[in-house]
This record gives sequence, C-alpha cells and structure tokens, in this order.
Amino acid sequence: MVDTDRRVVVLGIARMADAVGNSFLIVVLPLYVASGAVTGGTFGLTEAFVSGLVLALFGFVSSVVQPIAGRLSDRAGKRKLFVIVGLAILALTDLAFSVAGSYVSLMLIRVIQGIAAALTITASIALVNELSASKSRGGNMGVYNALRLTGFGAGPLAAGVIVEGGPYQLSFGTNIQVSGFDAAFATAAFAALASILLVQVLVSDPEETMPTSDDVALAVRDQTGRHLLDPIFTLGLATLAMSTCIALLAPIQPTVNNRLGQGAILFSIQFAAFIGALAVTQPIVGTASDRLGRRLFIIAGLAFLVPTTLVQGIVVEPWQMIVARILQGVSGAMVFAPALALAGDLAKKGQSGAQLSVLTVAFGLGISFGQVISGFLIRYGFITPFAFGGALAVIGFVLVSTQVEEPTAESSVQTTGPAD
Repeated sequence: MVDTDRRVVVLGIARMADAVGNSFLIVVLPLYVASGAVTGGTFGLTEAFVSGLVLALFGFVSSVVQPIAGRLSDRAGKRKLFVIVGLAILALTDLAFSVAGSYVSLMLIRVIQGIAAALTITASIALVNELSASKSRGGNMGVYNALRLTGFGAGPLAAGVIVEGGPYQLSFGTNIQVSGFDAAFATAAFAALASILLVQVLVSDPEETMPTSDDVALAVRDQTGRHLLDPIFTLGLATLAMSTCIALLAPIQPTVNNRLGQGAILFSIQFAAFIGALAVTQPIVGTASDRLGRRLFIIAGLAFLVPTTLVQGIVVEPWQMIVARILQGVSGAMVFAPALALAGDLAKKGQSGAQLSVLTVAFGLGISFGQVISGFLIRYGFITPFAFGGALAVIGFVLVSTQVEEPTAESSVQTTGPAD
C-alpha cells in the first residue's frame, strides 16, 4: 500500500461505512415487510415477490442512472460534491424507512436510494481514478474495492444482530422504546453520515479535475479501427461475465444446502469466503498489475473463473464449496481491480465519470442477471447455472484476448490522473 494515495484510503473507508449501512437493508427489508409493519395493496403480487422487487429496484435504478450521474460529475468537475450529496440522500432515506407504512412508499424510497447510489458510485470511482497515477492506479482501485467490500460483507451480519436484539430502551430515564428495525435504519443512516464527515474533512478533488463540456466518448465499436469492439465496452462485458458468475450461488441457497447436507451457517461461511478472498486479493493483484500490466491479469482471471465457477456445480461436501468460493474470489479479484484500472488508463481526460460507469453498471447488472438466471436454470440440474457462468467467462476471456490492448505511452497522455 506504499503508493496508495491517502485520499483513496479515506474514500475507501468512507464507502466501507456506507456499504455497511446499505447492505443492512438486504437483511432488514424482507424482515420488515414480513413483520406486518408494511400495509396496503401488493398490486396482485405475492408478498415475497413484492419484497424482492423492493430490493431489486435499488440496483435497477442505480444502473440506469449511473451513466447520467457520471456525465453530470464530468461536466461539474466536482467529484467530492457528488459523493457527499449521494451519501446525504442515502442517510435521509434510511431514516425514512421508519415512517414508511406502505409498499408504494418503500418502492419510492428505494428508487430515490438508487439515484443517490448512482451519484456516489460514479463520482467515487472517478475520484479514485483521478487521484491515481498510472503506476499506482491498479493498487488504488484494489484498496478502494477491498475496503468497500469489507463493509458490504459485514453489514448483513451486523443487521441480524441489531434486529434480533430489539426493542431497545432509550437511556436518560425515558420510557421510549426503539424497535430493532428502527435501530437498524438509524444505524444505516449514521453510517452514511460518518462517511460524509470522512469525505468532507479528508478528501479533496485533485487540481487536475476540471469541468468538461466535451461529448462523451462512449462507444460499442472500436473507433480506431484496429478491433471490432471498443476496449472499455469490452471490459464492461468481461465485468458483466465475472459478476454474473459470482452471483449464481445466493439465489439457490435451499438447493445448495440440501445437496451438501448443511445449514444456514455453513452457507453463510461459503458466501463470506468469496467476499473475504475478493477483498484480500484485490489490493495485491491491483498493485501487481501496475508493474506487470492489466490485460495479463484480466485474461488469467477470466480463465481461472471458468473452473472455479464450474466446480461449484460438482462439489458434494461443504468444505469443497468453501474452497471453490475462495478460489472464485481470487479469480474475481484478478478481473475487477485490473479492469477498472485499465479502463481508467483508457478513459479520456475529463470523462472518467461517464466512461468508468460502463464497468460499474456492468457489475451491478451482472449481479442481477446472475441471480435471475440461476433461479431459472437450477430446474435443469444443479450444475446447469454454474456451467452457464463458466461459458460466460469463456466468452469474456475470448473478448478481452482479442479486443483489448494495453494503452501505449502516446495514447495514455490523454487519460486522467496525476503525472507519474
């Protein structure tokens, strides 16, 4: 972490606190709906389906808005402001859950949160990119993602403890009680406020970040004519394949537990094993990619992702699944941090907010797609979802191998980031 910018570490810690609060809702909202606190019509849908829709709205809206949010922060040239505004909206909407009494209000809050997350995500990743010299961009991306993922993994565990521990008696001799749900919502809001304080005090926009009115160079086809696909778009497709693979396990938890003869605790360990491996490995891989090149790690990670995904459909013992998930986490780290760094190397000056949103959107869409396709394909055999994921990784491997090159010294002059 020698070359890691202090502001990147602080931004990662701030996003870790925010991720803890936001991932609370993955556990809390379904329980909140099931508790009877939410009333009103369900539009003719089952309560379970509406609960899932409430959760999914966040990712869907965020994915749609991220390119717009990235472009707006490019035009403003003020990444820090967008991060803080997004976090402030998240804090307010976390508190709003306590007074939401209908499914419509829950959905509205999740839509607003999706917009807020888009502001924070795109501005944060652009800020990390612009705070990084090319020789340290991979390491910075790895550290930032590792800290954020640590918060995301810890949030659901803390949420369960807080909800089950309620209600809480307020001190100072009052008779006011706070339910476990309200305590969880307040904790999520507090985490977002803590993030705002950290960013406001310890993070600043680099001097090189200036407002831009240039047209955004987002493309599907390669503008140079050397390849068929644009390299940043291709990296987005590789990220989509990777995130689809890592999301296949969670939706089929009952089937996994039945097959392996295990309970919820072992499944949680298997889920956490992936996140832990991903978080630990990303800074190491990112720093190595600064010295050895990004493309090498992305291609190797996609190749390694094929067997580590496929084997999850073959294992018959809980410990085997744990090992497979750890190895898949290493594979994912080899793809994600170097891909973000390479996209940052390729991004045009003043456009990193919009251009890097291609990868952040792809990651979110891949998670959603993986969850849906896994639940659908499991009916055709336990191995089928994992075989599908392995096939996607093969496609990603071929695309990056044939459509992406490391930027030359001449082409990297236009990219963002401090001078080396």
